[in-house]
Amino acid sequence: MLTSQILLWIAVIVLGVLVAALARQVGILHERIAPAGALTLHQNVSIGDTPPPLTLVTDAGGTLVVGGERGERSQLVFFASPDCPMCKSLLPVLRSASRAEADWLDVVLAGDGKPEPYRKLARDHGLEGVPLVLSEVLGRAFGVSKLPYAVLMDEQGRVASLGLINSREHLESLFEAKERGVASIQDFLARRQQEA
Repeated sequence: MLTSQILLWIAVIVLGVLVAALARQVGILHERIAPAGALTLHQNVSIGDTPPPLTLVTDAGGTLVVGGERGERSQLVFFASPDCPMCKSLLPVLRSASRAEADWLDVVLAGDGKPEPYRKLARDHGLEGVPLVLSEVLGRAFGVSKLPYAVLMDEQGRVASLGLINSREHLESLFEAKERGVASIQDFLARRQQEA
């Protein structure tokens, strides 16, 4: 009986040491993993390009210019679809970003198709104040092939960053890439490694 107790305590101590070692390794791995930015797919425009401004009709009946010089404001065009579950999960993030960055950023919700599903999508996610543009031409101009996709243009109308957006981190990586003047977060990390 005493021998079994001693063996059990030894086993518990060994397991405790192994768990501590494993936790340390997980911490080291976590430090080494780089942040994931928006995935840039094959597109018609590249970072730094100045696409021609497009004057489009909004869902509300007004006109909106996508691209072109904007004074002191940047423009984020977020491509989504009412049939896309990932798009729906990111719309609260888009709403939050449009409010948090309102002092320097104009957000545009873009898509292609019949207006009523998009109107419902905007209502359901509290995006009534965000302009809605339904234009196949706009999607083709930026080479959008998968959704959700976003294009961030700077104040001069140049493409600052763009890519496939699957999380809040991806959307924020577009802002970070613009701020740092790089094509993507991956590009920034690659430059940092080359400099080290």
